[in-house]
This record gives sequence, C-alpha cells and structure tokens, in this order.
Amino acid sequence: MGRKFEVRKAAMAKSGLHKSKLYSRFGKEIYICARNGGTNPEANLSLKHLIERAKKQQVPMDIIKRNIDKAEGSGGEDYQSIRYEGFGPAGSSFIVDTLTDNVNRTVSEVRHCFTKIGSKLGVKGSVEHMYEHLSYITVKGMAAEDLLELLLEAELEVKDIEEVEDGVEITADGFELDKIETELRKNDTLHIEDSEAGWYPLDYVNLSGEDLEKYEKFMDMINELEDVQNVFHNVEFE
Repeated sequence: MGRKFEVRKAAMAKSGLHKSKLYSRFGKEIYICARNGGTNPEANLSLKHLIERAKKQQVPMDIIKRNIDKAEGSGGEDYQSIRYEGFGPAGSSFIVDTLTDNVNRTVSEVRHCFTKIGSKLGVKGSVEHMYEHLSYITVKGMAAEDLLELLLEAELEVKDIEEVEDGVEITADGFELDKIETELRKNDTLHIEDSEAGWYPLDYVNLSGEDLEKYEKFMDMINELEDVQNVFHNVEFE
C-alpha cells in the first residue's frame, strides 16, 4: 500500500497487541456497542461493522457471541470511555483511549507509564488538537472517479480519494466510517478490503538513542494495561 499506509499504521498501536489483548479489546467494544445500540447487527450497523472488523483480526466467534449475549442481559460491567493525552520524549505525543470500570485504577496506571519515562499526562485537549480524526476505507471494484460520484450522490463527504495498489483508498472524517461503509455495501460490485478510523498526527517526529528507548518502554507498558483500547502517537520510523 506504499509509504503513506506504512506511516499511518506506525501512528497506531493496535498492531502491537497480543492476541489475548486484541480479543479483550474487541470484546469490550462489541459489548458496549451492542448494549448502547442494540444486539441485532442488521439494525445496529455500528455493531455489524465492528463484528466484521473483529473477524478480519481473527477474533473467535465465541468471543463475539459471548459479548453480544452479555449485552442482552441485565447488569454487566459499566464501562466508561475515557481518553488520556500526554507527552513523551523529544516532542512525541500520545492519545490513549480506554474503556474502564474503575477510573481511579486506570488513570493511576496510565499516569505511571508516563512517569516511568520521565514524562507526564496533559490536560484534555493538550494533544488532540495536533491530530486529525480520520477514516480510511480501501475498496475494490470501481474506479476512483466513479466511486467519488457514488459517494457524492449519497451526500457523503470525502477528504481524498485515490488509486492505490490494493484498489481505491477513501479518506474521510473519522466519524463518517459507518455511514460510508453502509453506502458502499449497497453496491454488489464493490468489496471493502480494509477500513479503519483513528487519530493521526498533523506532524511526525523521529526518535533515536535514549529517546527511542523511552518510547519503546512506554509502548510496551501501555499496551500491557487491560483497560487500554488504542494508542495513537506521532512517532515516525524511517
């Protein structure tokens, strides 16, 4: 998919997750999505698309079903979605998204990760303004020009659309991912190869030596935390 894709992926920590953590992350997201929007994927399109993404990551069906069933019952965990923003070495920055049933525990654990590398948490909005919330969808089965016309007719805005090695890549606002996927799935000639939404930095930094070691230590620690769902950063690798 080229340099652009590789740089983008480097800004996301999902790929570094172990299987057990990956399953736990998707399990929580599916549970929350099903509880808030309903357990029928055909009626809850956000859940439908989330299940499809989980399957692509080879999350077992029993984990998917278990969390949907749990959302149907009474009680269950009361998770809160909380975002932490902080700064690392040499101009690096991080956005840490969590789902937690114990806010005091989570903030303490996240703060500890920053403290261990001599860095600190920032206040709300201190990092987020340096990032864009974007969605990327790679599609096969239609030329970029025709695909753009299809989306415009559906009154869906896109930021960019271009031919790539694996098809056509659509760039749009991060909150429009479900709407765009829903429209694309109405067309039988189209196949969605990949899709993702996240926070991507406006500028990147390169780290070396001790700064790079601190970054790697931080990423190892933060990815081990049970409540952490996603980590986005502005570190670029050559």
